[in-house]
Amino acid sequence: MTNVSSLLGNNLRLIARLDIKGENLIKGIQLEGLRIIGPPNEYALKYYLQGADELIYMDCVASLYGRNHLSNIITDATKNIFVPITVGGGIRSVNDAFKILRAGADKVAINTAAVANPSLIENISREFGSQCMVLSVEAKKVSVNKWEVYTDNGREKTGIDVVDWVKKGVDLGAGEILLTSVDKEGTRKGFDISLVKSVTDQSMVPVIASGGMGTPEDLLKAVNEGGASAVAMADILHYGRSNINDVRNTAMNAGFGVREYFFE
Repeated sequence: MTNVSSLLGNNLRLIARLDIKGENLIKGIQLEGLRIIGPPNEYALKYYLQGADELIYMDCVASLYGRNHLSNIITDATKNIFVPITVGGGIRSVNDAFKILRAGADKVAINTAAVANPSLIENISREFGSQCMVLSVEAKKVSVNKWEVYTDNGREKTGIDVVDWVKKGVDLGAGEILLTSVDKEGTRKGFDISLVKSVTDQSMVPVIASGGMGTPEDLLKAVNEGGASAVAMADILHYGRSNINDVRNTAMNAGFGVREYFFE
């Protein structure tokens, strides 16, 4: 299929991803060995001021405890941050989604609960619009060009094929896919391009490539070869190995359309 970004005439979106445990921004490798980075909203504000197009907040232990704990963090963030915010983790019902949206989020990302109850995708899409319903997919490679869906922050196998699940999710009303490679996440080795391409080839909704970005140049393959509409960045930003401005310049120099941003 044609790259969604080209098809719709949209700019490539540069998204900062913040994984949260309790009140801390954390980072792991392959979703394990979590290390505390610092106060999440300090980092979120920094990325916003650098020109991030969107932010993703993921409560990475919410599924263990059965609820999302980010409402206060999001309410505080939206006092100073004015780009779209997606929130995921522990959202198990339309009412859960409503509470997060009321706190200031623009979209909700759902993984574990959607696998357990696929009708939740349809219900949230119907209630708030498909643009609000992001299907979060944690993918782990099982063989050549085949990936399995994992839940509970990459801990639980499902036996579900990633491409089949994405097709079903889109049919049910998901307006966007957050595609995280568990194998690549936190490794700084670049995105799983085969995974991204396998999903974008079968999806007519935007796909956010997540997991593995080690250098600004890694986004070039994710878009050119993988067909991603957006890239989510975490480790590369949190540890100061690059910043949104450098990534934006890399994209612009490669001829990608990106949102104009003027630094004060």
